Amino acid sequence: MKQDMIVVLDLGSTRNTDVARAVRALGVYSEICNYDVTAEELRAMPNVKGIIANGGPNDVVDGVKIGLSQEVYSSGFPIYTFDYEESGSVNPMPEKDEAIQEALRSFVFDTCKAQPNWNMENFIADQVELIRRQVGDQKVLLALSGGVDSSVVAALLLKAIGGQLTCVHVNHGLLRKGEPEQVVKVFREELNANLIYVDATDRFLDKLAGVADPEQKRKIIGAEFIRVFEEEARKLDGIKFLAQGTIYPDIVESGTKTAKMVKSHHNVGGLPEDLQFDLVEPLKMLFKDEVRACGSALGLPDSMVYRQPFPGPGLGVRCLGAITRDRLEAVRESDAILREEFANAGLERKVWQYFTIVPDFKSVGVRDNARCFDWPVIIRAVNTIDAMTASVEQLEWPVLLKITDRILKEVPGVNRVCYDVSPKPTATIEWE
Repeated sequence: MKQDMIVVLDLGSTRNTDVARAVRALGVYSEICNYDVTAEELRAMPNVKGIIANGGPNDVVDGVKIGLSQEVYSSGFPIYTFDYEESGSVNPMPEKDEAIQEALRSFVFDTCKAQPNWNMENFIADQVELIRRQVGDQKVLLALSGGVDSSVVAALLLKAIGGQLTCVHVNHGLLRKGEPEQVVKVFREELNANLIYVDATDRFLDKLAGVADPEQKRKIIGAEFIRVFEEEARKLDGIKFLAQGTIYPDIVESGTKTAKMVKSHHNVGGLPEDLQFDLVEPLKMLFKDEVRACGSALGLPDSMVYRQPFPGPGLGVRCLGAITRDRLEAVRESDAILREEFANAGLERKVWQYFTIVPDFKSVGVRDNARCFDWPVIIRAVNTIDAMTASVEQLEWPVLLKITDRILKEVPGVNRVCYDVSPKPTATIEWE
């Protein structure tokens, strides 16, 4: 079933995603487009029922104040002019502005006559059809990290094309403790996927040696991933497509015409120009909570659907600055302790994302009655709905003390533990 769509045109708002999510909360699909989209492009999009022109403070581009073209105004689509910053919150989660929500509801249903047919069952049916149409009888290679996004992509592709899918799990040496073994067990043994396991630890760490800039690290990791996949594809017959777990926040945070890049994502900004595959990205218009809902609708187990979010570059963006093997192990071991103690305290499903970071500087301390000069471990624990904003979990003091005690005793080279209490914004969830 084709879903009706409301287009949110970005006229300089900083909160386009809030508006888009508010429309989706009404059961109607929405997408964000740049301010300079043409009427022809809008008419080419499927089932567009109306346009929300979403203004805001970033309404000057290259010294010129932006606005909708006369062509779009005259296109025949219903248009609702809106300014998030002036109108208040349209967040569909706890704090709604009822008047704004009612205005959106009236525009979407009364003016645009849109049908509330945005749900995961329809989304899955549409994506299965689109995947089959795009792929045909060709074979697909999936970059399978084992995280939520790639797992849901795998389930969608298995539903759509079955044995035409080959999953490649690359251990780049930047995974969490025990993760490669778990991925192999779940996908090869339990889900019966065609899974190729590649241990490329030394290859990645050699490429990253001495590289401190986080954007450069992301791009190196992303490009090297593609090279590994290309090599694996050459060993197989007839691989034409590369599937990825790209989701909407990846695209939004990688920059738009009115918003600067927050950070590039390895599957958005790090792809080489000579990519040998066509991309299959069935989740690229979903927010994180929608990806989880999709996974549940596909029948994936909760242990997989609600797995901790994990960035594509892995621990590479949690071992801050130039990666060293000893600091990388400190991140891995401290992260394992944190996850174990969160599970023991019943926080495993209560907190959306939690992890540790080890920066590339040391501080003086005391160990065995002698001066030591070791790294700090920084703990990050946040809650969010869509990964666009996040609040800090207020940990109980005994839990934090126990985690601290274990990290200081069990992780070599560490003499301090700190807790990051910065929300997003102004901080991002990850440090790099």
